[in-house]
Amino acid sequence: MIASVEGLVGAIAADSLVVEVGGIGYRIHTSPAVIAGATPGTRIRLHTYHLVRDDLQALYGFRSPEELGFFNLLLSVTGVGPKVALAITGSRAVADLQLAIIEGDQALLTAIPGIGKRLAERVIFELREKVAAAGISASVGVLGSPGEDEVVGALQALGYSLSEARDASRAAVRDPSGTGSLEERVKAALRTLLRD
Repeated sequence: MIASVEGLVGAIAADSLVVEVGGIGYRIHTSPAVIAGATPGTRIRLHTYHLVRDDLQALYGFRSPEELGFFNLLLSVTGVGPKVALAITGSRAVADLQLAIIEGDQALLTAIPGIGKRLAERVIFELREKVAAAGISASVGVLGSPGEDEVVGALQALGYSLSEARDASRAAVRDPSGTGSLEERVKAALRTLLRD
């Protein structure tokens, strides 16, 4: 499996980049935001998902491990393939999408081209439990104060780095809407990540 690719941007297409590494050009499907920021001849590093099927091999690239993790989570939803998962992941910041799923915000998901009401409902239904379970399982194993440490653990389970999770958790503690249950504190922390 190809976990990441780092090299020079060789060519830019509407839905992909060619990244040249050691004389080999890898076509990597990626979001419009990544494509817009790429310039031929510049160095780029993408975290990749390597799709292997009998009739096809493809690479999907992301700027961060959080984006890649969220893409993988979307692939677990019934009826969501790599193209749809890429469209969702590339549409907004991961924290924004996670918050929409936790809060059941169908409007945010249906605003993404190609995502209808039924698919948005399915994504929310299937992922809300997984996001909540990741937060709960992370908080069970965390030692220390039940306030900040639980939120840090939940955010790490959602794919954020320790430093990002700590910063967001500290900011959430100062947010009056983040003083209730673990779910409310995680929502407040995700909101602070959106402001960054």
